[in-house]
Amino acid sequence: MKSDIHVCADWREVHGRPVYTLGDECPACGAAAVNSAPAPFGPEDPYGDYRRALKRRDRE
Repeated sequence: MKSDIHVCADWREVHGRPVYTLGDECPACGAAAVNSAPAPFGPEDPYGDYRRALKRRDRE
């Protein structure tokens, strides 16, 4: 899963607070910007089958 919102990779050392951007680098310091949030579910999601079954049931 890819997010459009990125955060400065060095914000803890340089800024003291998160600096968010839509680009690939920090607008304040020029450091690389990384994805700001992990994917909501991992590939080893133990409850994935149940979650998908509930979603299908709600659609019907």
